[in-house]
Amino acid sequence: MYIGVDIGGTSIKMGVVDDNCNITSELEIPTGAERHQNIVFEDILNAVKKLSLNNNIKAVGIDSPGMIDTKSGTVIYNNNLNWIDFHIGAMMSEALNLPVTLDNDADAAALGEAVAGSAKGSSRALIVTLGTGVGSGFIVDGKIFSGCEFGHMVVQHGGRLCTCGRKGCFEMYASATGLIISTKEAIEKYPDSKLARMAEAQGKITGKTAFDAADEGDKTALEVVNNYIDYLACGLANYVNGLHPEIISIGGGISKQGDSLLNPLRERIKPEIYGYKHMKEEPVKILACTLGNKAGLIGAAMSAKQVL
Repeated sequence: MYIGVDIGGTSIKMGVVDDNCNITSELEIPTGAERHQNIVFEDILNAVKKLSLNNNIKAVGIDSPGMIDTKSGTVIYNNNLNWIDFHIGAMMSEALNLPVTLDNDADAAALGEAVAGSAKGSSRALIVTLGTGVGSGFIVDGKIFSGCEFGHMVVQHGGRLCTCGRKGCFEMYASATGLIISTKEAIEKYPDSKLARMAEAQGKITGKTAFDAADEGDKTALEVVNNYIDYLACGLANYVNGLHPEIISIGGGISKQGDSLLNPLRERIKPEIYGYKHMKEEPVKILACTLGNKAGLIGAAMSAKQVL
């Protein structure tokens, strides 16, 4: 049995996972991000000890957002939690006298999908999460290829300013945040559109607003959605041309659009892929993630298993 710890900005999910990736018990605690990192650590440690009772735990895997040094088990920097040089892996290992791994949260979620979810059985899988930003993890032969920050690949030279400091990052066009920006720009340009009226009726603009209005035939919304899928196809094709994954699994809130997103995406990515016209088979399968918010927990636990 292994314990997976999935650290988020609001809550921390933990669970006991067996060799077959089944979660046998789990719990969730508030992160309390405003507190010092060492106080948060004590909460995590106590919860892990509670899960360990009556379980033969062999190793613990932790995932966290931010810059991660996997070798030393250190969160180098996490701006949302204000963690700096947090040696959580070594601290946990010493406290429990067990092997402890630390991975980036997107990498852990990718491993979860690769070993137990949508990409199970593939030798090369890319998992992309379309949320506030664009998270990405690349899995090769069941192991994390760490350090992938594909969200900060430029797809529009001189484009929107990204929080990373670059302009035109994939994240600024393909994330839910990017889609919301595009929706707002369209509403400002076409204030009499059905898209604008729907946003006003909803009281807010989300990553779902443009898709909802497009489903009702609004031309402005259709343009927003089409442009969004074009950017998404462009960025994913860059991944395919460089990494040649067998599967790309899409997660995050926008993936809930299902076939409204995936079917046009599959068609638009084809002409972007090098040599596509000469291929006898589809160059890549594009699927929706299946594990939801369990992916990180399972992936962290399975990463810990791999060190034994």
